[in-house]
Amino acid sequence: MVGRREQLLELLREPEVVDEELRREILEALLGPPRPRRMTYEEFLTWADEDTLAEWVEGEVEMYSPASLSHQRIVIFLTQIMSAYVESQGLGLVIMAPFQMKLAGSGREPDLMFVATEHLDRLRETYMDGPADLVVEVTSPESIGRDRGEKFYEYARAGIPEYWLIDPEAERAEFYVLDHRGRYQIILPDAEGIYRSRAIEGFWLREDWLWKPPRVLDVLRELGVL
Repeated sequence: MVGRREQLLELLREPEVVDEELRREILEALLGPPRPRRMTYEEFLTWADEDTLAEWVEGEVEMYSPASLSHQRIVIFLTQIMSAYVESQGLGLVIMAPFQMKLAGSGREPDLMFVATEHLDRLRETYMDGPADLVVEVTSPESIGRDRGEKFYEYARAGIPEYWLIDPEAERAEFYVLDHRGRYQIILPDAEGIYRSRAIEGFWLREDWLWKPPRVLDVLRELGVL
């Protein structure tokens, strides 16, 4: 069973060869038996606190594991450089987990999300009522089925324009942009390994920064913030 799971995970790491039907079949094979705990979203918000590792999906609570050090390093690095850039340009707000994003039928907690200025009215005290403009998920062996499966479709249906999937173990970043059909299409970095965001005007990053983060001040100079 472990070998089969690894084979399926390898397929999901090659998005160019996985069509929508195959992605759904792999998702069904990866997801284990549900552990239901039914409640409304309002009850979930009351029940959970900032230390609760859980998301709300179709009336049920889904627990997840604590983040690894490599996961946290990437999230903190991206939060620092994206927040500084967005603030300097007056583009909106970057929010790091834990903070809920309520969609139709689910309450997710992305590792990182960018909310454009024109959508800041969606923010509530303890959650965001609607989709962000960019969502970043840093995957782990425990979360990969959700991030590449359930969330992939939920975020597309919600109309989130840009979705990044970052895999520290494989040292692979995938950048998806919503097309006119409402489906995510992968956008590859250019020949120099640079990816330019569609949701955050003018923001770009080198993919190798994710695996060996340089000094934040040096990055901010390259981005023209300093």
